Amino acid sequence: MNGKTKPTELPREEEQIREVLNAHWHASAVGDANAEHEIYDDDAICDYPQSGERILGRSNLQALRSHHPGKPSGFNVRRILGKGDLWITEYTIIYQGQSAYTVSIMEFRNGKVVHETQYFADPFDAPAWRSQWVQQIV
Repeated sequence: MNGKTKPTELPREEEQIREVLNAHWHASAVGDANAEHEIYDDDAICDYPQSGERILGRSNLQALRSHHPGKPSGFNVRRILGKGDLWITEYTIIYQGQSAYTVSIMEFRNGKVVHETQYFADPFDAPAWRSQWVQQIV
């Protein structure tokens, strides 16, 4: 070995971030608000571009999510991609029987999320005109 990391191995910092992300998404799925928000820096910022909202600070983010009137009944992480301090998670949340396809972009500093941007999208029926070129995914 020449001291370089094998292509299949993540640097230790990235392994740690992946572990923290897995714990965060698991806590989100089971409704553990305290564990869910351990990932955030005290001064973290969370943006919801579609509604034009910015949440300032971990305590406000946790309070907002804890008071959500339609608690999620399902949560499924599709994939997590990242490198260094930038990580993206694609997942689905089910609110009151309706799926919300979600992308979370998290920026880390010193092992904590300092900025997150979340995008939410409703499902839609695929148009028939493009069926010859596509496959259905689950």
